[in-house]
This record gives sequence, C-alpha cells and structure tokens, in this order.
Amino acid sequence: MNVVLTGSVAYDYLMFFPGQFRDHILPDKLDIISLSFHVESMVRLRGGNASNIAYTLAMLGEKPRLFATVGEDFDEYRRWLNGVGVDTTWAQVIPGVFTASFFANTDRTNAQIASFYPGAMAYASSLSLKNLNDDLPDLVVISPNDPEAMKRYVDECQELDLPYFYDPSQQIVRLESEDLRKGIVGAQALFVNEYEFALIQKATGMSKADILSQVKFLVVTLGERGALISCGSEDYHIPCVPPEKIADPTGVGDAFRGGFIKAYGFGMDWETCGQVGVLAATYCLENHGPQGHSYNPKEFVERFRRHFDDRGRLDRLLYLPT
Repeated sequence: MNVVLTGSVAYDYLMFFPGQFRDHILPDKLDIISLSFHVESMVRLRGGNASNIAYTLAMLGEKPRLFATVGEDFDEYRRWLNGVGVDTTWAQVIPGVFTASFFANTDRTNAQIASFYPGAMAYASSLSLKNLNDDLPDLVVISPNDPEAMKRYVDECQELDLPYFYDPSQQIVRLESEDLRKGIVGAQALFVNEYEFALIQKATGMSKADILSQVKFLVVTLGERGALISCGSEDYHIPCVPPEKIADPTGVGDAFRGGFIKAYGFGMDWETCGQVGVLAATYCLENHGPQGHSYNPKEFVERFRRHFDDRGRLDRLLYLPT
C-alpha cells in the first residue's frame, strides 16, 4: 500500500525527578515562581506522530513515506528510519532550526511538567502534496502537525481526490471548528481517543451520527479497554491484548494506527483491522519509547493467534517480499 504520513517528527527528552513537584510549589508565591529540579535520569527518544506510525508500518512490512519538515539534527533519526524501511525522501530539512522536541520532567507521583518546541514542524505548510506529481498515494494520513499544514493537506487531498484518514488529536484545540468540520467531512475515517472525541463533538457541534454520515468509519481508542470501530449503524468493540509488562504508554495510539492501516491495506474486515491495531499498541506499551519495540511478521502473527482467530487472513504477513 502506498501510504504518505503527514504529521510531527520529534525528539522526546524524558527526565525523572525523584521527589514531588508539589513539595516545592508555594501557592502564595506563584507570581514570582522560580524553580529548578535536579533530575536523576534523562533519555532522548525518537518520537512524533507521523514517524511513530511509519515505524510500526515498517515493522509490518510496509515502506511508508514520511512527509514532514525536520531540523538540522535529523541525520541520525533519518538513518534509523531508513534502516527499518521508512522512505524519508520527503522529510525536508529546514536550515537553521532543530527538529521538534518534547521536554518532559516527571516526578515520582507521575506528575509532569513539560514543554514542546515545534522547531521545524512550524514550517510544515511549506510542503505540498502536489509535489508528489505522478506518484500519488493510495492513502494520506493527516496527523497532528502545524495547524496551517493540516488545513493545507485537507484542502489538497480533497482537490486531488486523495483518500485520507483524519487524525487531529493533540491539535484539536488549535484548529477552528470550521477547519475540523471540513477535515471530517472529506475524510474516509476519523481517528481519535475517547477524550478527543468529546472535544471534537463540542468544537464542531457534530454528534456521532453526524460524523458517521460523513466518513466511511470512525475509530475511537479507549486505552486499556481497547478500541471502538463504528461503520454505519454497526459498532465493533475490540478488546486490548494484555501486556506482559507495562513500560511506557508514549506512542501507543500511533502504534495502533500503524497496525490498523496495515490490515486495512490488505482489505481486512473491521474486527481484524482493530485486532492488528491493538496488538501493535501492546508491543509499544511493553517497551520504553514509541519506537522501542521490535518484532518480525512471524512473531507478530504467532502472538496474534494466541488471542484472536484471523481464520488464516494474516498468512499474508508471513509471505511479505523482502
């Protein structure tokens, strides 16, 4: 399947503070707050919605195209993605800026203080899907990105008659209600988590029935309760695959999307698409970072069949071209 993934590419800088932030916050001094926390660990992990989805698709034998703006510090990340099978030809370096970065400091109660630097992502609207010329994709995924870029890609997909999945997620609060409505109305599918679905409905005034009248299907991820896929009047609840351990929830939703898209590209039924998605999500949950997991198709299918009956459909994963 020829898939183009638009969205963020980022580095995640994750720190751990062994105390509690609340012990150092003085409520009567908030107007002059000045704090510094001595952390005991820090890691830099590869992240970003578009690159996380691309990573899972590559694990499942696809060669997705990453369509994003990145910074001068992207060389190492590019080699990593190329090495696992992601096509980074359209990852455009913006001179003089860094790749988008997420800085999070978490204390021992899991309270978190974080900052996000958009960096090169702020230039994403300078990329046009029209530049793909005659190599147009079977599917475009519009995931969280610079808001102007997201609006541009919706317009271009509709103009070029390109099928797209709309996944506004963290950028729902930065998009105007009319922009959200336009993104939904032209999409094949809307992907959101449970809380984001409530935000979408509030922002657009659209009910679930309204949304389903405009898209082919709707996917709402439900955390430890799995996912709900709705198509027309039918709902399919997909239970999660129990993790062997829980290491880090970062990127789990992106892994789900990657798994779902792989099965969708094979033309599988909604339940199987969701089941492939939840297993991909569990692999991510069991490892640190959104790209810390790995498996081959044989391992994936064997584990899948311990929980679900694909009636032989996933045999196609076992005979992928190398």
